[in-house]
Amino acid sequence: MADTSDFKNGLCIEFNNDLYTITEFQHVKPGKGPAFIRTKLKNIKTGRVIQNTFTSGVKINIARIERRPYQFLYNDDIGYHFMNSETFEQIHFDKNLINAPTLLKEGQEVEILFHTEMPISCELPPFVTMKVIYTEPGEKGNTANNALKPAKMETGANINVPLFINIGETIKIDTRTCSYSERVRE
Repeated sequence: MADTSDFKNGLCIEFNNDLYTITEFQHVKPGKGPAFIRTKLKNIKTGRVIQNTFTSGVKINIARIERRPYQFLYNDDIGYHFMNSETFEQIHFDKNLINAPTLLKEGQEVEILFHTEMPISCELPPFVTMKVIYTEPGEKGNTANNALKPAKMETGANINVPLFINIGETIKIDTRTCSYSERVRE
């Protein structure tokens, strides 16, 4: 058992029968009344962020989360299959436990989060590079505003890209927002 004096960014706690990480916290000591801590908590399974206020000194349960490197193999009717990069053990995941399943390529490295030896979430790296396999041609000179057009990636994902991106180009995609980041020069 720990208390609110142990709060720090990135700490994983058990709260309301779920696992949350502390993304932000602020210790407040008003002139009148007891001290308290304002926090922003991110649900590990859903990614939803909530705000909560803890009274100073209240007891909390710290959850032990372990990150392990895995490699994406393939997906089928059962789910998404991954292999541990160190022990070569294989596990499969449901689509809703992966933060951006449409951006997974075969052989891609990911991190799987475990709590009490149960996999709870799969996180892709912050950015991935992919090849554009189809997009409409952009019009020359149509760059007055930040216009976007749909593009199909090599994994089948549809991403909105700027008008100057063409078929066959490689782009960097932000996996947290599933959005275009930049063009990759080869």
